[in-house]
Amino acid sequence: MSEFLTYFNIGLHHVLDINAYDHILFLIALVTPYAFKDWKQVFILVSLFTVGHTLALMLSVFGVVYIKPGLVEFLIPITILITALFHLFTAGKSGKQESIAFVALVTAFFGIIHGLGFSNYFKTILPGSASDKLVPLLEFAVGIEAAQILIVVAVLILSYVVQTFFRFSKRDWSLVMSAFVVGVVLPMIINSEIWNR
Repeated sequence: MSEFLTYFNIGLHHVLDINAYDHILFLIALVTPYAFKDWKQVFILVSLFTVGHTLALMLSVFGVVYIKPGLVEFLIPITILITALFHLFTAGKSGKQESIAFVALVTAFFGIIHGLGFSNYFKTILPGSASDKLVPLLEFAVGIEAAQILIVVAVLILSYVVQTFFRFSKRDWSLVMSAFVVGVVLPMIINSEIWNR
């Protein structure tokens, strides 16, 4: 049980680490257009991220895939920007059912990219043989999922409060939050090490 808690906590803190806020930004960008009544769609999207993240970690840890860390660090804010811009330009428009496939694809892609970005650190904390790596990876994935659900619930509560008590329309809330995410993520892209090569 203590080993489960170790990797669960690593997953939990990986998402909730305020110094590595890219994950939180992505979840804000992802969930902004949704409300509590959309919980099934939100849960599917969050789980898609976890599946993509875990798959990428597995492929990397087992030596199947390798991508340069600098490229991964550049692609992470790009996926956040794409998600935020998509919701910025589709705020208040109908056709959410059609757009969920696009958002799901970007979510899974972000999970894969983010998993590759975390793989180098994860390799250093995993035990030796390949057979010993699978269970810690799954325990870590459970921690990631739990942390994401906490953030998503917090964003949905904030959305409810702002729209109910401060009379923001759903469209205005989506515009403001998407624009906020774009404003935070653009400097991450501009200051990326990839431009200095």
